[in-house]
Amino acid sequence: MPIQYRNRASKYRNKKTKVDGIVFDSQKEASRYLDLKMLEVLGEIENLELQPKYEFVLNGQKICTYRADFRYIEGEKIVVEDVKGFKTSMYNLKARMMKAFHGITVKET
Repeated sequence: MPIQYRNRASKYRNKKTKVDGIVFDSQKEASRYLDLKMLEVLGEIENLELQPKYEFVLNGQKICTYRADFRYIEGEKIVVEDVKGFKTSMYNLKARMMKAFHGITVKET
């Protein structure tokens, strides 16, 4: 059963939620984690990872880092997924950079 935390008001009204000892930024993200765990148990996905990090480097200079919510293998494909309730302009930029730098289209749920 997820545990909700209420330390302070969130900018986007999300509620930190704890599942399996992991604190997620929102109830939606925690719920998606449970869905993905079930898919992994059923064998539909494998190698579920939380918060994989991608760096954007140009001409030897690190520009910034993007941390997705999940990464997993579905069939032969690596899926990078981000749970979104609200898309910020920074997220939109980093999603485009993922495609340009790494050839990865971020799956939004």
